[in-house]
Amino acid sequence: MWVIANTRGRVNTRRFSCLALLSLLIRRTVRGCAVQRQHLGAKLLAYAWELATMGGLQRPDGIIRFADFELDLAAGELRKQGAKIRLQEQPFQLLHILLQCPGRMVTREELQQKIWPSDTFVDFDHGLYNAIKRLREALADDAEKPRYIETVPRRGYRFVGKIEIGNPVPDKRIQSLAVLPLENLSRHPEQEYFAEGLTEALITTLAKIGELRVVSRTSVMQYKGVRMSIKDIARELEVDVIVEGTVLRADKRIRISAQLINGSDDRHLWAESYERDMRDILSLQAELAQAIAREIRVKLSPVDQARLAIVHAVDAEAYQAYLKGRYHWNRRPAEFKEAIQCFKEAIAKDSTYVAAYAGLADCLSGLNVWGIVPASEGSAKAKALAQKAIEMDHSSSEAHVSLAFAAMYHYDFLTAEREFERAIELNPRYTLAHQLFGWYLCITDRYEEAYAEFQRAIRLDPLSSIIHAMLGYVFIYARRYDQALKQCAKALDLDPTSGPAHLGLGWAYRCKSSYEPAIASLRRACELWPGSTPIGVLGEVHAAAGYRAEAQKILEQLKELSKKQYVTPYVVARIHLTLGEIDEAFHWLEVAYQQRAEWMVVLKVDPCLDNLRSEPRFQNLMRRMNFPAKVD
Repeated sequence: MWVIANTRGRVNTRRFSCLALLSLLIRRTVRGCAVQRQHLGAKLLAYAWELATMGGLQRPDGIIRFADFELDLAAGELRKQGAKIRLQEQPFQLLHILLQCPGRMVTREELQQKIWPSDTFVDFDHGLYNAIKRLREALADDAEKPRYIETVPRRGYRFVGKIEIGNPVPDKRIQSLAVLPLENLSRHPEQEYFAEGLTEALITTLAKIGELRVVSRTSVMQYKGVRMSIKDIARELEVDVIVEGTVLRADKRIRISAQLINGSDDRHLWAESYERDMRDILSLQAELAQAIAREIRVKLSPVDQARLAIVHAVDAEAYQAYLKGRYHWNRRPAEFKEAIQCFKEAIAKDSTYVAAYAGLADCLSGLNVWGIVPASEGSAKAKALAQKAIEMDHSSSEAHVSLAFAAMYHYDFLTAEREFERAIELNPRYTLAHQLFGWYLCITDRYEEAYAEFQRAIRLDPLSSIIHAMLGYVFIYARRYDQALKQCAKALDLDPTSGPAHLGLGWAYRCKSSYEPAIASLRRACELWPGSTPIGVLGEVHAAAGYRAEAQKILEQLKELSKKQYVTPYVVARIHLTLGEIDEAFHWLEVAYQQRAEWMVVLKVDPCLDNLRSEPRFQNLMRRMNFPAKVD
């Protein structure tokens, strides 16, 4: 037996005239439901698919009113004088069926066929009794002296009230949307990667619609498992509507149920269920995005239509490996190596899988950016992978960003800028493109443009701690240290465990010569960031504060650490510089250049190197870095 508990008290309806025919589908479209069954039986899955593909289903886009009540079919709500009344799924369906036939008896057999078919594994008599009881309680109706629901003993029920049909009031123009984490109906923790991956994939697909602002993954994932009203979530994310739903994978079939909810009043606007073979998952995502666009009356431009039309079949096992890779990538940097293995597996299963090539390229670049390996070990491979992805699909915004990302840390700045611009042209709503392009503009001394790009990224992903922290770094390089402190503090409000935010805070304090709070912040960063960067910056701060012995200790610590893992030579150079050891500083900067160390890209803007800028050796290094000339 299936036991359903709706934690929000909402009722969901699908778009059709005979609600009962899809009762099994409907009950799985409600977010936060507890389904006390581990597996969807093959028989039930087949039945659900049969229902989903039946023809002649029509949208219930009106409102049925009786007395002080109104049944809003599009929103899936019963209201009394405008106030929503809690009503579970089966009583709601029962009321709708009775209202379709006012004054006519609806037999028990009809109700059983429409709401409790033979293979739903429930006790029909018990279910009908409870549904009638709850419906009468919601309507404050009396079984002995009915105003609305009349019992025809042993035969059925009749609606005896007076009804009128109306149409819903049109909504305001919808311009923004958030997709909440899809619920994993399998209840198996090892399938969480699949639900999270599909959530991200749907966000990415919807972001291809030019007129629509879609909140990015990082922000929406913070609502996973959180009991909050849709209105509160919509207000925090500053969006007009919310998409929520469920996902269930069974063998090589996948089923997604989604519903669209108005953020201002919690009204259900639309709901739909889809089932496809895993090979067609990409076309399913595009179909779902187009359906949502139709419902919120967003006009798809020819460019939008072209973006959504570019889909292809993908090997089912390759797709699952890819989603696992994205799952590990999003838990960076600790799980980059797991992500790399998953992306390699996806490519081995499907050598034409563009997204997997881009994901693998990003991981190889990410290993460098987080100071886990030097770029000399990964950036060239990352560039080659990204270029191959673009050759296979030149319209992939993700592949162009991957190429730009790798090129930037390979000191190929002109390619990086061209590819970032192309990526944003292809998908103006791709958050990572704006985030990384903002970083590129920062390191090339174009702070105002960088700030504008980060503001676009924050608009798309307002709760992303890493984006706020990176904007704090922009303020550091622009020598606006008070703003940097505020921005890094905001990042820590979003995620107190963010190593980059603690590093930025400590760095900004160091630039203001506030050494004690700098040391405290950097010690915390060392606990949270696995690389050598925060240790090195801590040594530099000790040197700047006059604690030479502590700085020397950290140099020795880094020397020992380098025997076990990669240590970025850039921070070693900065410690020597702060200790006044100029020749040693230049030695380590040269090592950093040869290794393409991650922090060398900030050579042009790093305030900690200002004392070296008049040095011929520094100017020679700058020429070899080949930074683009600043355009005023």
